[in-house]
Amino acid sequence: MRLRTVLATTTAALAAATCLTAASPAAAGESHACSPSVSIDRFSDALDKTTYDGTFVGNFSALAVDRDGSLAALSDRSSLFALNPKTLAPESVVPLADENGTALDSEGLVIDRDGTRLITSETEPSVRRYSPQGKILDRLPVPPSLQVAPAGRAVSNGTFEGLTMLPGGRTLLASMEYALSGDSAGLVRLQTWERHGTTFELGAQYAYRTDTGLGVPEIQALPDGRLLVLERGFTSGVGNTVRLYLADPRRATDTSGVDTLTGQDGVRLIKKTLLTDIAACPTLGATAKQPQPNPLLDNIEGMVVTGRGKGGLKVLLVSDDNQNAVQTTRFYYLRVRV
Repeated sequence: MRLRTVLATTTAALAAATCLTAASPAAAGESHACSPSVSIDRFSDALDKTTYDGTFVGNFSALAVDRDGSLAALSDRSSLFALNPKTLAPESVVPLADENGTALDSEGLVIDRDGTRLITSETEPSVRRYSPQGKILDRLPVPPSLQVAPAGRAVSNGTFEGLTMLPGGRTLLASMEYALSGDSAGLVRLQTWERHGTTFELGAQYAYRTDTGLGVPEIQALPDGRLLVLERGFTSGVGNTVRLYLADPRRATDTSGVDTLTGQDGVRLIKKTLLTDIAACPTLGATAKQPQPNPLLDNIEGMVVTGRGKGGLKVLLVSDDNQNAVQTTRFYYLRVRV
């Protein structure tokens, strides 16, 4: 979700020429624990307020690992970057648009097994398939109730934020950021699509309860079918709240036929377990440009599991700076035990 404030950007191609890690990796035996389940190795502000090939590098809303090992970073201003996975230096950028050539509010990203890009836009909302070159291949169906009012019951700027492919590659899942009008506050819907040949058809839908005042900016599927879920909020004068949860949708009720979610009996929500509040992480020397509970925090919006190593899953987060002078494009390198 973006703020509409757009400020002049600095032309700094120095990202590739400067040290790309703003805090040193944890030394052997050194603890950078955020909680018993999560630790942070380091962070990087190297891409903050930079440009590449005439395009602002930032506004990042989603991350994915491409088939060639590069890091795909989606900007909510209709740009898809390829980043060097070691240095974060941009290597290419592809512009995106809808069928009319209009820019997207692009929020969620999955790179499919054939290399096509599945990308959500928060405007309608929509899920489109793109070629690696940015050509639209097709568009997935969306339930009427999930469309933005007056067409449906979704609130503007609160629709499809997260996107992930479940294990096996047959089920795609998108998360709404906020509740539909008529649903209880905090009950957000997760919509699935099932692969049939080369197309995706609507599948089951599930309900997930966020913490009070928070929304869901990103989800990532794990090999066992559970999900990593980011919850995020912002309070003026206080700063961001960002929490990482482990969620299990496998016994949740299919809510596609439930008109309004009010916490009624018979509807089993997705179960969740708190892994960490990012505010509890060590600061690692980070600085913030506006008030924050922890100067490490910013508007964290993208997440991807990049592999498995000693200490658990390697999870990379990124913040959306909204092209705003008081926000930062920051990458966070976590290790998560689930």
